[in-house]
Amino acid sequence: MSQRFTVSKSDGDRSPSDIQGEVNQLFEGDEPPSGGGGGGGAEAQDAPGTEEVVVLKGDTNPKECSPFINSSDAAAEKSQQYDGKNMALFEEEMDTSPMVSSLLSSLANYSNLPQGSKEHEEAENNEAESSRKKPVKAPQLGTLMGVYMPCIQNIFGVILFLRMTWLVGIGGVIGTFVIVTMCCTTTMLTAISMSAIATNGVVPAGGSYYMISRSLGPEFGGAVGICFYLGTTFAGAMYILGAIELLLIYIVPKAAIFPLEGLEGAEAEAALLNNMRVYGTILLTSMATVVFVGVKYVNKLALVFLGCVILSILAVYAGVIKTAVDPPVFPACILGNRTLVWKTFDVCAKTIETANGTVTTQLWRMFCDSSLLNATCDKYFESNNVTEVQGIPGIMSGILSDNLFGNYYEKGDLIAKHNIESVEDPDDPLTNSNRYVLADITSFFTLLVGIYFPSVTGIMAGSNRSGDLRDAQKSIPIGTIAAITTTSTVYMSSVFLFGACIEGVILRDKFGEGVHGNLVIGTLAWPSPWVIVIGSFFSTCGAGLQSLTGAPRLMQAIAKDGIVPALRVFGHGKANGEPTWSLLLTACICESGILIASLDAVAPILSMFFLMCYMFVNLACALQTLLRTPNWRPRFKFYHWTLSFLGMSLCLTLMFLCSWYYAIVAMVIAGSIYKYIEFAGAEKEWGDGIRGLSLSAARYALMRLEEGPPHTKNWRPQLLVLVSTDAEQNVEQPRLLSLTNQLKAGKGLTIVGTALEGIYLENYEQSQRAEQALRKLMETEKVKGFCQVTVSSNLRDATSHLLQASGLGGLKHNAVLVSWPRNWKQGDEHQTWRNFIELVRETTAAHLALLVPKNISAFPSNGERFTEGHIDVWWIVHDGGMLMLLPFLLRQHKVWRKCKMRIFTVAQMDDNSIQMKKDLTTFLYHLRIDAMVEVVEMHDSDISAYTYEKTLVMEQRSEMLKQINLTKNEREREIQSITDSSRGSIRRKNPAAVTTQLSVTEDQPAATKEEKPEEESKSASSPVSPPSQVQLIHDNTTPASPATPATPLTPPEAAQSPGEQVQMTWTEKCDGEPAKPPGAATPEGIKDIFNMKPEWENLNQSNVRRMHTAMRLNGVIIKKSSEAKLVLLNMPGPPKNRTGDENYMEFLEVLTEGLNRVLLVRGGGREVITIYS
Repeated sequence: MSQRFTVSKSDGDRSPSDIQGEVNQLFEGDEPPSGGGGGGGAEAQDAPGTEEVVVLKGDTNPKECSPFINSSDAAAEKSQQYDGKNMALFEEEMDTSPMVSSLLSSLANYSNLPQGSKEHEEAENNEAESSRKKPVKAPQLGTLMGVYMPCIQNIFGVILFLRMTWLVGIGGVIGTFVIVTMCCTTTMLTAISMSAIATNGVVPAGGSYYMISRSLGPEFGGAVGICFYLGTTFAGAMYILGAIELLLIYIVPKAAIFPLEGLEGAEAEAALLNNMRVYGTILLTSMATVVFVGVKYVNKLALVFLGCVILSILAVYAGVIKTAVDPPVFPACILGNRTLVWKTFDVCAKTIETANGTVTTQLWRMFCDSSLLNATCDKYFESNNVTEVQGIPGIMSGILSDNLFGNYYEKGDLIAKHNIESVEDPDDPLTNSNRYVLADITSFFTLLVGIYFPSVTGIMAGSNRSGDLRDAQKSIPIGTIAAITTTSTVYMSSVFLFGACIEGVILRDKFGEGVHGNLVIGTLAWPSPWVIVIGSFFSTCGAGLQSLTGAPRLMQAIAKDGIVPALRVFGHGKANGEPTWSLLLTACICESGILIASLDAVAPILSMFFLMCYMFVNLACALQTLLRTPNWRPRFKFYHWTLSFLGMSLCLTLMFLCSWYYAIVAMVIAGSIYKYIEFAGAEKEWGDGIRGLSLSAARYALMRLEEGPPHTKNWRPQLLVLVSTDAEQNVEQPRLLSLTNQLKAGKGLTIVGTALEGIYLENYEQSQRAEQALRKLMETEKVKGFCQVTVSSNLRDATSHLLQASGLGGLKHNAVLVSWPRNWKQGDEHQTWRNFIELVRETTAAHLALLVPKNISAFPSNGERFTEGHIDVWWIVHDGGMLMLLPFLLRQHKVWRKCKMRIFTVAQMDDNSIQMKKDLTTFLYHLRIDAMVEVVEMHDSDISAYTYEKTLVMEQRSEMLKQINLTKNEREREIQSITDSSRGSIRRKNPAAVTTQLSVTEDQPAATKEEKPEEESKSASSPVSPPSQVQLIHDNTTPASPATPATPLTPPEAAQSPGEQVQMTWTEKCDGEPAKPPGAATPEGIKDIFNMKPEWENLNQSNVRRMHTAMRLNGVIIKKSSEAKLVLLNMPGPPKNRTGDENYMEFLEVLTEGLNRVLLVRGGGREVITIYS
C-alpha cells in the first residue's frame, strides 16, 4: 500500500531520500486501510518537470508519532538547514526537532490518494507505462458527485421497487411510516456521529472501518470491520436475488428452468427458489468476472445505474400525479372477498351474455367440472359473486383510509378484501387454493423492520470515497446528511402515496399475481411500466456490482492492517493491487446468501451486520465526546453525545426487533472476532477511545480504592516481585516468576521490579534493556502485571525506592516476593545479606507481607505437574492467616492441584495438644480449607554440645567479618575490648593467641590506608582481599598443624569460599587442640553442665537459645516433611539491634537446613483470611 508525496524542487533543494525519512516519520501509522496498491518499499524516481515523486510503502507499525521526531536524517544535513536562520538556541536538538517550515512544507505537499478504485484504474491504464511515474493530481470531486450521488445510489435499491408496496399493504400506512421513521432516524443520527468522526482530522480512504478501528481500537475495529464486510457481501447477495426476481417474475417468466405451471404450494415454492439459486449463481459468476477483469468498467457503469435509479423514482412520482387526473386501468378480480390469481382466465365474470345466450367463462371452468351451466362447482364459487375492482383508483379516491392499519397474515392465508361481504361455510375445507392469492410468508411487525432496513443502508458511500474528495471534511457531512434527508423524504412520501393510490389487496399481493403478474409500482409509474422494471433491474445489478467491488477492498484493508492474523492471505492481490483472494472469498460468502434464495430471508441478515456497524459508529462518537479526549476536535459541530447514544440505542433496538436470534448470532460472531484479535492479533496502538475509556475507568477505580483499606474478604496478594539481573540485564531467578504465576489465583496486582546501581542519566539504556528483559520473561511465564526498574547510587537505596514507590494510589503491593540470597556466606557477598535483612526490616515497618522462597531453582516451572505429594504448612506463630491462604492459592494452579495440604502446629509442654488439634480442625472447617492437621509436641531438652559448637562457630565468624571491615581506629578499640572482656580461662590457656592474630590483622598494609565505614559499600573494606588476610592469620596461628573445622563440613564445602576459610581458622581451639566433631560427644558429656568447655562460657546465651530452637525445629520439620513437595513456615524477624544480623542469617540457614523447597512467610500485620462470608 503506497502513499505519494509530491515535493517541489524548490523545497530546500533536498533530495528525495531526505524527504523520504521525514515523511516516513510524519505519516507513520497513518496507512489508509482500504484498497491497496501494490508497490515495494520507499523509492524516489524523477518525473519530467520540476517535481519529484516520493513513493512510500505504508509502515506496518500503527503507532502514530510526532512529526519528524527521531528522524533518521543525519545531523550534518540538518545543520545546513539551521545555518543563518536564527536557530542557534536549538542547534543541539536539530537532529530530533525540525524547523516549522519543513513540517508545514511536507504537510502542504501531502496528497491523500484514494486507496481504491481510482488507483486501480490508473494501474490498469498505465501498465504499459509502469516504468514512468507521473505526478499525481489532487482529487477534484466535490460534495455533489463525490458524496451526495453515491449515497443516493447506494440507499435507493431493490427494496423500494420490489417490497415497498407490500410493506405498506401488510403494515398499513401508519405502521410502515413508523418503521421508515425509526430506520431513517437511526441512519440520520449515525450520519451525524460519522460526520463528527470524519471531520476529526484527515480521513484516508477506508470509510467506516478506518473510523471505527481508529476510534475504538483494533479489537472493535476488526470485529466491526468484518461485520461490515459480511453485511456488504450479503447486500450483494440480496441485490442479485432482487435482480433475478425481477427477471423471472416480471421480465421473462418463461426463462424459468424449473417451470411453475401446474405446481401448487410447497412444490411451486421449491421450484421458484431453485430457479433463484441457478440464475443467482450465474449472475454472481458474471459479476465477479467483471470485477476481476477491471474495476474501471464498474465505475464507468456507475453513472448509468445511478441514472436508472433517479429516472425510476421520477417516473413513480409522475405516475402518482397522473392518477389524480387519469387513473390507469389496472383491474383485480375478487371472488367473494378473496383475490384470484389472474393468469389463466381472461374475463372477471362467471358467465357472459352473448347473442347466442349465456356462456360460461374460463373462470367458470377453473371452479367447475365442466363448462355447462348445470355443472358441479366449488361451493364457495357458487355462493359468492365475482367483483372486478380497480387496482389503482388514484390519489383522489380516498382509499387511504382503508390502508391506514396493518393486515398481518400467517403463511398460506388468503389475501382478502375486508369491506366486501362473502358467504362461506366454516366447516368446508379450502379447495382450489392455487386459484387464490396466498400469503407466501408469515408476516409480523418486526419482520417488516428487518426487510425494510437494508433500504436505508448505504450512508457510508461518501465516507468510503473520502480519498477522492477535494475537501472531505466539508463534503462528507453535507453530502451524507443531504442524501439521507432526500431519501428519507422519498421513502416517507412513498408510504403515503402508495397507501393513497393503490387498493389494499393489490398492495398485499407481493408478486402481482392478482394483476396479471405485473409489478405494482411499475403500473403506477408513467409513462410505461417498463421504465420501472428495466430501470430497477439495472440499478439492482449496479448495486450488486458495487457491493462486489467494495467488499473485497474492505477485506483487503483489514488483512493489510494485520490485526487478524488468519486473514493476512487476503491482503494479497494482482500486481495492480486488485484484491483477488478477497474477491474469491466475497464470492463464496455471497453464494451462501444466494443459496438461501429468498430476498426476505437474506435482508434481516445484512440488517444485523449493518446495524452493528452503525451502533459502533455512534458508540465511537459518544465515547470520544464524553471522554473529552484532547485530540477530539471535529470541524462538524452539530453533534452531541446524547444524539450518538440515542442512535446507538436505536440500532440495538432494531437489531432485536428484526430478529433476536440473528442479533445474538451477529453479536457472538463479533465477540469471537474481538477475543481472537485480543489474544492472537498483532498488537496495535491507534490512540483509540477504548484506551481512553480504560484510562478513565482506571482513574475512577483508583480513586474509589483510596477511600479505605480493603476488607479482609477482598484481600488478595498484590505482589512486588524483586529480581536481580546480571551484567547483560538478564533475570537471574526466572523461577521466581514461575512461582508468581502459580500464586496468581488471587488475580491481584503483580509488579516485577529490579534495582540497578549507578546514575540514571548514564544508565538509562541499561534500565531500558532490563525492563525489556523483564517484560519478555513475564510474557514467557504468562505473568500479567507491570514491570519497574529503579536506578540508584547503591542497590540498597534502589531496592528501598522500589519498595516505597511501586504502585499507584490504592493499587499498591501488600506483599513482597524475594528469593533467599545465595552464597551469602562468601566474604565478598556480605553486602547482599545486609541488604536482605534491611529489606526484611523495611517490609515489617511498611506492614507488608514477605515471601522468601529458599532454593528457588528447585521450584517447579509452569509446565511441570505434581501428580501426588503434600504441601506442608508449619504454623508456629499466627501471622494473619498468610500461611493458610498461600497453599490454597497454589493449589488453584495446575502445577500444585493434586498436592494435598497438611498443617502442622507446635505444642509446648503446658499445651493440650488434643484440644489444639480439635480447635485447629474446626478453624479450618470454618475457613473452608481442606487440610490434614497434626500437632507436634516439643518437650524441653538440654542444649547439646553441637548447639554450643555451632553457636561458637557462628560468633567467631561474625567477629572475623567485623575485623575484615573495621577501620584502623575501630580495630584498635575492638582489640582492647576483646582483650579486656576475655575470660580468665582463655587467657590462662593461651594469652598470646588472640593478640597475635589481631596484631597480624592490624599490621596488614591495608591498615595504613584510610577506609570508609562498612555501611557505605562493600568496596570500602581493606584493599587487600579477605583471602590474603585469612592466609596470613592462618600461617601465624597454626604454623605446623592444619586447621580442623568444628562444623561437620565436607572438604569441598570447606574450601568453598574465603568466608569458610575464615571459619576454619577461627574455630580451632586456642590451645592447638582440634575441636571434637559433635558425634564424638557422649550423652553424659552433653548433659553434664560441669563438662562445659571454657569457650562456651563466653557465648551469648540468647544466641545459644535461638540456635537451640532452630535446630530443634529443623529436626522436627525434617522428620515430618522431608518428602513434602513444598514446606511453608513462619519466618522469624531480624534482631532489633543490628549487631547480630549475620547471626540471624545463620539461624535461618539452620532452621531450613536439609529441606528441598522452602517458602518462608512473614505476615503484614493484618488478617488476610476470615471465616465469615
